Amino acid sequence: MNEFEGRIQAILDAALDAAFSHVRHGGDHESRKLVAARLLDAAQSGMTTLDELTSVGRRALVDLKIRSRA
Repeated sequence: MNEFEGRIQAILDAALDAAFSHVRHGGDHESRKLVAARLLDAAQSGMTTLDELTSVGRRALVDLKIRSRA
């Protein structure tokens, strides 16, 4: 892993934690996995800042909650 990849991985980890910061026990494994996949897609499309990726993660979590109620 080069320096850029390491930095992006750290940002992805922080964004995932931020998205679940208000979820009891940090969320379940499946929800975290789905949000992480959305974060990875966003990073691969060019979003690389913590703010951008945190927003993506929070939106993905909202989408999951909406789908689970439907």
